[in-house]
Amino acid sequence: MNLLIEIVAFAVAIGVLVVVHEYGHYSVARLCGVKVLRFSIGFGKPLLRWVSPKTGTEWTVAALPLGGFVKMLDERETERQIPPEDLEYAFNRKSVAQRFAIVAAGPVANFILAIVLFAVVFGTGVSEPAAIVAAPASNTAAARAGFDGGETIVAVRDADGDNASQSSPVRSWSDLRWKLLGAAFDHKRLVLSAKDGRGTFDFPLDLSGITDKDVDDDFMSKLGFEPGGGKLIVAGVQPGSAAERAGLKAGDRLQAVDGAPADNATAFIGYIKAHADKPVTLRIERGAPADARSDTAQATAGETKDIAIVPLAQRDDATGQQVGRIGAELATHVPSIDVRYGPVESVELGARRTWDLSVYSIRMFGRMVIGEASLKNLSGPVTIADYAGKSARLGPSAFLSFLALISISLGVLNLLPIPVLDGGHLLYYLVEAVTGKAVSDRWQLVLQRAGLVCIVALSAIALFNDLARLIHF
Repeated sequence: MNLLIEIVAFAVAIGVLVVVHEYGHYSVARLCGVKVLRFSIGFGKPLLRWVSPKTGTEWTVAALPLGGFVKMLDERETERQIPPEDLEYAFNRKSVAQRFAIVAAGPVANFILAIVLFAVVFGTGVSEPAAIVAAPASNTAAARAGFDGGETIVAVRDADGDNASQSSPVRSWSDLRWKLLGAAFDHKRLVLSAKDGRGTFDFPLDLSGITDKDVDDDFMSKLGFEPGGGKLIVAGVQPGSAAERAGLKAGDRLQAVDGAPADNATAFIGYIKAHADKPVTLRIERGAPADARSDTAQATAGETKDIAIVPLAQRDDATGQQVGRIGAELATHVPSIDVRYGPVESVELGARRTWDLSVYSIRMFGRMVIGEASLKNLSGPVTIADYAGKSARLGPSAFLSFLALISISLGVLNLLPIPVLDGGHLLYYLVEAVTGKAVSDRWQLVLQRAGLVCIVALSAIALFNDLARLIHF
């Protein structure tokens, strides 16, 4: 059943993205007076075909669904003589500005789609983790800012400049992450306003020393920010493990480890890993009714007791180092909040999120080119299908957000200055606009072959990464 969901979700995602991208080319070509001969979804032999009696455009759905194209009337791409009355409708007869607009319209359509999808998600509402901070690791930016854990961040403002007195509200953990990500890109110093049981306080956070290399998927953890306020429940205990010998049981709620609150699975696991063969003390709550572990339950329900446990040293397959493990499976109950924005604000946030993700994608690709980021970050169709299925199972909001993310990636990829991609053609037109002469056919052929090699290489790396993730080698 999961495989069927992945296949359907992948087909829907690719279909929507290809149609939107190619329709961007098609619509602007029509506005510029270019005759479109074929609009194809997929490559190869057409399975479905229809010819518009008004425009003469042939609309097809082909056998290989991974992509599509718009074929326009062009003197350079036909051996037959074009009738004189049709020459004015040829793509190559249009001005540089018109050709530039037609080619750029595909990626632009992908960005517009992403803005619309994000706006729909923000406008209809989504359940997200609350912006509650877990106890940060020592020597992290969060710890230096003064966070102890348990604070709820409610606002962010610049520490310097004209906007120093203007606060931006923080509605959820996702909202906080994007605000910190944007500030890190701009190397800003911030002031975070957070509240706890004692009141509301300001915490200075300096992101001026953050580099592009630091901004990755683990960005928040590096700063010391992990979602807190949750409840860690022991979901299972492995036979013969340190957890079983210490007396841990399924259903126990972890309250603290060596006196520090245990409200975040990542922080808890990291602490256990760092204490291989070293005794630690877990404070647990046992015997609480099922509803006592919900977000609204009283924390005092059940029996509280301390358990001494020694994590066993085991080799970590990812790093090759010895780390501590107790052999317990954890389930996390994180406080969540329903976030919904107004129509105008949803569109603004959609545009901002699209811009931020586009900049992040470009910087990440640049880091991979110069060797500062691993090529393992590239993903291919297998990974896309996997995430398409997972997001579809999570619900409409997750799937629409995934679709927006892939649409941005497709737009950014096509704008890269690689021949055979839209960005390569845009580069030709820029050269023509500056020099007044078109790039010669000979040079276009040479560059096209080089660009094809680049695309094949990138595709091969992405497919290898997909297989590596699939079979774990």
